[in-house]
Amino acid sequence: MSGPLTGVRVLVLAGMGPVPFVGMLLADMGAQVVRVVRPSHRSARALSQTDGLGAEFDVVNRGGEAIAVDLKDSDGVENVLRLVAGADVFIEGYRPGVAERLGLGPAVVCARNPEIVYTRLTGYGQNGPLATEAGHDINYVAQTGALHAMARAGEAPRPPINLLGDYAGGAAIGAFGIVCALLEAWKSGRGQVVDAAMIDGVALLTAKLQGLRAAGLYSDEPGTNYLDSGAPFYDTYECADGNYIAVGALEPDFYAEFLSRLGVDTTQWPAQDDRGHWPRLRELIAATVATRTRAEWAGIYEGTDACVTPVLNFDEAADDPHNAERELFHRVHGVLQPAPAPRLSRTPARAPSVPRTEHLEVAELIAAWTGASQDSEYAAAQAVSEEKR
Repeated sequence: MSGPLTGVRVLVLAGMGPVPFVGMLLADMGAQVVRVVRPSHRSARALSQTDGLGAEFDVVNRGGEAIAVDLKDSDGVENVLRLVAGADVFIEGYRPGVAERLGLGPAVVCARNPEIVYTRLTGYGQNGPLATEAGHDINYVAQTGALHAMARAGEAPRPPINLLGDYAGGAAIGAFGIVCALLEAWKSGRGQVVDAAMIDGVALLTAKLQGLRAAGLYSDEPGTNYLDSGAPFYDTYECADGNYIAVGALEPDFYAEFLSRLGVDTTQWPAQDDRGHWPRLRELIAATVATRTRAEWAGIYEGTDACVTPVLNFDEAADDPHNAERELFHRVHGVLQPAPAPRLSRTPARAPSVPRTEHLEVAELIAAWTGASQDSEYAAAQAVSEEKR
């Protein structure tokens, strides 16, 4: 065991989107993360509860463990509440009201453990007209205005896979909220509810853009600004071999360095800040970049301040010398995994591992977390449960 969260116990009602990822973030940093999954997924080679991915490939479950509990059974709910008594964090990702109907809402859970951090990870949050609506990453990002900005001029908005809503705005901001609440609980002795909504997190990520808009320095017309593919010196270009390079030469000095190594006469090219001639400047850059391969351009710009990098696929990124030296990715039993982040000097995160496919026994975990053995009350409950089966 290693990491700054060693000793922290996290109980997660298994779900989709940010739920498993926030569990991974906490487990990477040393927390004991236990997912509550349906009994139908007990087998060692069972499929993931959410998306049919083989358990051994479900990287977001690395470092965590699982117990199989039927939450539609009162005995199953009671077992979860017994674990709540020994947990530091409880996480659920259901629509508002579902956890309450299961008997695992904040009022019940916090009554069992007043110091617990009860975390609710949702798309639209716990209140508002959309709170109970179904949705996915693309919907939440669209709701915040961020998706509108993700388009080239004259083209449709392009969702960034599900990295922005599920993982950045949802799980990463949610994990930040959990750690904040934990720190406060350790001081006050009282837990609280963390309402981590993806729309809140994505909206938060637009903070800089809102300031630029207010100052008249950012247009709401997509594909016309410096960072949204509007500027020809902040974009990707196809090379002679069909691969791409990324150009981020925003500052005048960086842009001058970029031009100086193109190998063509650029003295008659439009000025960098001449927005009216940006389309022409883009054509000139594109035509020049298309004359050499990606590897050639990478060699030309290596060690310069031109802010030019090759656009790598995942395998290429794993093998890149810089990334390899930093061990940015790990291959664990043939599966490429990203390294935990951020990096801590004294209490480093756990090394990436193969997600566990076997499940813990509920009774053993209850005993470990609460210090309780099979007392008469628990034994009686188990006997009733066996009779029902």
